Amino acid sequence: MSFDEKRAWIQAVVAVGGYGTYLAIILGRAGGAPLAEVHYVGTLLWTVGGSIVAGIVLHILSGMVLPGGTRKDQRDREINQFGEHIGQSFVVVGAVAALLMSLAELRYFWIANTIYLAFVLSAVLGSVAKIAAYRRGFQ
Repeated sequence: MSFDEKRAWIQAVVAVGGYGTYLAIILGRAGGAPLAEVHYVGTLLWTVGGSIVAGIVLHILSGMVLPGGTRKDQRDREINQFGEHIGQSFVVVGAVAALLMSLAELRYFWIANTIYLAFVLSAVLGSVAKIAAYRRGFQ
C-alpha cells in the first residue's frame, strides 16, 4: 500500500469518526429540544480540532510503523489530483448551500452545520475516490 493510499484511508476514517462524535454529542444534548437551540460552537470547534490532531498523529504513526516510503510517482500524483477534484465538488455545493441559507436568513446552527457536513463529505468522497483508484486502477 502506498503512502498516499494510507493517507486517504486515515483521512476517511478521521473525517467519519470526528463527524460521528460531533453528531453523537449534539444529538445527545438536544434531548427533545429543537436542534437549532443546542449549544454547538464549542463542540464543533473541538471536534474539528481533534480531527486535525488525530489526522496528524495517525499520519506520523503510519509513517513510522507501517512499511511504504513517501516516494511519489506520476500515478500517485494523478490519483491525488483526481481525488482532490472529486472531493472539492462538495466544498462548492456546501458553499452554495450556505450562501442560500444565509440569504434565507436561517439560523447560524444550520449554516455552520451545512458547511461542516460539506467539508466532511468532501474529505470522505475524495478519499474514497483515491482508494478506488488505487484498488481498481486509474487511467
